[in-house]
Parts: sequence; C-alpha cells; structure tokens
Amino acid sequence: MYYYVMKSNDIRRNLATEQYLMNEINFDEPLLLFYIEGPCIIVGRNQNTLEEINKKYVDEHGIVVTRRLSGGGAVYQDLGNLCFSFVVDSDSEEFGDFKSFVQPVVDALHDMGATSAEVSGRNDILVDGKKFSGNAMYTKGGKTFSHGTLMLDVDLSVIPNALTVPEDKIKSKGIKSVRSRVTNLKPYLAPEYQNLTTPEFRDRLLKELFHVEDLNQIKDKEYHLTDEDKKGIDKIFDDVYNNWNWVYGNSPEFTVKKRQHFTNGTIDARFQVDDGKISNVTFFGDFFGPKDTTELADKLKGVRFERADVSNALKDVDLNQYFTGIPEEDFLDMLF
Repeated sequence: MYYYVMKSNDIRRNLATEQYLMNEINFDEPLLLFYIEGPCIIVGRNQNTLEEINKKYVDEHGIVVTRRLSGGGAVYQDLGNLCFSFVVDSDSEEFGDFKSFVQPVVDALHDMGATSAEVSGRNDILVDGKKFSGNAMYTKGGKTFSHGTLMLDVDLSVIPNALTVPEDKIKSKGIKSVRSRVTNLKPYLAPEYQNLTTPEFRDRLLKELFHVEDLNQIKDKEYHLTDEDKKGIDKIFDDVYNNWNWVYGNSPEFTVKKRQHFTNGTIDARFQVDDGKISNVTFFGDFFGPKDTTELADKLKGVRFERADVSNALKDVDLNQYFTGIPEEDFLDMLF
C-alpha cells in the first residue's frame, strides 16, 4: 500500500487531489490518502446544496462549501477532523462494501484504545453507539475510492447551526441527509493518545496501519506530487470544486418560499430556481407600492440565487416603489 499526506487545508484542493490521483496515476498497490481541512461543508453528489446548509450562518462564519463526487449526506469538518481515502482497482472491492475499506482503520483505533469502535449501518463508524465517522464511495474508469471522516475533536456546536435549515423554507426533490447523533473520538482513545493534535493523530494512525514505529520505515511507500500533478490538480480545483455551477448549479430543481412580516406589511416571495438561477418569482402580501411587482420579478429572472447577485441586480432599482417603507437590506435579509 502507498500513501500520500496532503499538505493543503482546503477541502476543495484536497478533493481535487484525490480525484486526480485516482484518475491519472496508476498504482500497483492500493493508495491511502489523509487530509485535514479548515471549517467546511461537503454535500453529497445528489444533494440540493441550499437545502442542506444554513447559508446565512455559513457565509457569516466563512465556512467553505463544496460538493463531492460521491453520494451520501452533507458533513461539516474543521481542523479537528481527519479524512482518509482508499483508492483501489474497482474489481478488487465490491462497490458499497464500506466495511472492507474501513475495517483496517477500525482495527487501528482499537489498538489506540477505542475498543468499542465498530462499523454500523450502511456507511458509519460508531464508538459507544455514537457516530464519529461517515463514509462515501465513488467509482470511475476501473478505479474506486472510499473516503471517510474521523471526528477527533470537531467543534460540535457548529453542526446544528451550519447544517440546519427550516423545512418550510425550501422544498426540493433533492436527497435529504439523515442527521445522526455524533460524537468526537478523542475521549474514547487511550490516555496517551487523548492529547494528540490532528496531524499527530494522523501520523499515529499511519504507523498503526503500516505496523511500524517510525514513518521513516515506510518512506519508500510515500507518494510525492510532481509539477505535472500539481497542474492537473489546479485544473480540477478550478473546473470542479471551486466552481459555483458544480457546488450549487447542479442541485435539483427546487421552490423557495420566503415570508416575513414587516412594520409596513408582509412579503410572501415564491421563487422557482433552476440550476441555481431564478427562473420565476411572484410576490404576494399586504404591502403597499406604486409599481407592479411583476416588473421587479422580470429584473430577477436569470439571476443566481445568491445574496450578492440579487443585490447587484437591484442596484439601480428603487425597492420603495414596490415595497414602500421596507428597506432593501431587510428585504435581502428575508431572502437570505
């Protein structure tokens, strides 16, 4: 088995690296990847991104959002989480057989004191009955990767804020994530491992998986990116994981309803959004305004359903002509 430890803390670049190594490099043994990233949300391939995240909270807290190639549910990660990925030939493992991939990790965690860790359900790893790892799988061109999370010391208080959106706000045909009860792994490790940083935990896990006491013993198994590799990864980063159309535009069609009562009336806005852009909008309510709101609706058609884009579309519009006494910022707050 070969391994590569990613230097980046950007989930988009790390996923691009994973995709590149899977598609472009032929290894004669399985490849193990480890990566750590700053605060981010990764939605599954088939999910409706806007349904899975609390966009306002995410924007305010600088949480990176991207979409992965594999299916499954949305996950939150920060520097307290370690990701791992196994890349193998497709004919060596049955697609969906997560246990065969993650069992070596579970065995290593047992050796580190987390003896109650176990594979459970479709794609989770539990400790003491609580979820600390979710896994997903993708196959293409004769290769398969199975990647997963290991929540060592994640800020759990962020999760319900970043991933919770009221159900009456967005209706979709997208796949909904199952919010499982989660925990951090750290308290379940043996005392000598409980103060490890995430990189230290990664290195310890590497040693356990390779059955060595010094990483120098497996230097010949470490992969090093070439300049050509880096160029290929940069292209995938730009074309896919940092591409708005991939992250948001590929969401299934959905209808958004935003309703709020202001001092000067109630606005009930109904949006039809296709490929992330507004295709139709109707404003209902008991507000006053000298102009017909269908004029406003026409100005918003084709605009991306993002606060900055809607705000830009309204820069030459006097909203007071449509919603008298309701400030533009309050209107945008209602929408986003």
